[in-house]
Amino acid sequence: MRSDRLVERLAAATIGETFNQYADPRLSARLRAYLESRAGASFLLVGEAAGYRGARVSGLPFTSERQLTGHGPAEATATIVQRTLTDLGLAEDVLLWNVVPTHPGTETSNRRPTRVDVDASRPFLDELVRGRHVIAVGRLAQAVTGARYVRHPSYGGARAFASGLALAVAE
Repeated sequence: MRSDRLVERLAAATIGETFNQYADPRLSARLRAYLESRAGASFLLVGEAAGYRGARVSGLPFTSERQLTGHGPAEATATIVQRTLTDLGLAEDVLLWNVVPTHPGTETSNRRPTRVDVDASRPFLDELVRGRHVIAVGRLAQAVTGARYVRHPSYGGARAFASGLALAVAE
């Protein structure tokens, strides 16, 4: 995988009516460094889309700006995912991604990705899937990837997410 090419294409992409945070050179550089650091990751954990308090601001899936810098918004799902990966000893062997890597919604809200958003995002996902064991976080990710389903950690799903992820990586 050539992360520099993938990030260049992503930064220039129009993905439906989503906000492309990777047009910001700071966030595209952060994503490039992250992808390079996880180039050998065995697992690909795929969520639905970038959230308004998560990847829209931080540039990294399932990660809040506060986790990276100590400033900016925190995001509950990111906190649960990162804690679970650390608890399972998987933080360095998992590449985090979203079906739709850009943000569907506004600066203060999320919306479900449309079919147009998903279809336009597919080439990026397909490139990252190669050679990895894929785990889908949530039903949309499962429908798109066909991968094993793990419950999304939001709305009271933290325990089910953690136990489901532990089972999925043990297979």
